[in-house]
Amino acid sequence: MIGKLKGIIDSYGEDYVILDVQGVGYQVHCASRTLQALPSPGEAATLSIETYVREDQIKLFGFRTDTEREWFRLLQTVQSVGAKVALAVLSTLPPHDLANAIALRDKAAVARTPGVGPKVAERIVTELKDKVPALSAVDPAVVKLSGAIDDNRAPRAVADAISALVNLGYGQPQAAAAVATASRTAGEDAETAQLIKLGLKELSK
Repeated sequence: MIGKLKGIIDSYGEDYVILDVQGVGYQVHCASRTLQALPSPGEAATLSIETYVREDQIKLFGFRTDTEREWFRLLQTVQSVGAKVALAVLSTLPPHDLANAIALRDKAAVARTPGVGPKVAERIVTELKDKVPALSAVDPAVVKLSGAIDDNRAPRAVADAISALVNLGYGQPQAAAAVATASRTAGEDAETAQLIKLGLKELSK
């Protein structure tokens, strides 16, 4: 199996790059975000490779980092997500943002991916939610609160404060993060009005 290729960029296709490795041109399929980050033809490049072997073909998928490749693999553990959808997700969201979106149960962010509807986005968030907290930069307390909100287990004052911020035009993940921080500052017995005030202060930073 090919795990890495280092060579010279020969040319680009719509969703692939031809990488010349000592005179052999490898066709490597990549996410659009990866293709945009690669250098011009004639310049050197290194790609982490995922090799797919089928009865009728061998297909190579390339990534700028091993982390991106791991996400490609992880996404395909989700029902109805194949290589094409996984690449589309990584074209829309870099690994850091994808980890944060899943940690915060932000289905809307994942659903921005062309070809990924609300049902598939929900499956990605639901099936990977326990696998990504360590990969995200989100405060664990916020992750915990987002899960409680998603499962209707959040304290009433917290839920009402988040609802109020959402009604003011803020996104659910941003509102949840702000109220989680406010709740930690004000304490578990804080009332809705206080959480809204502190949440707005947090969002204005």
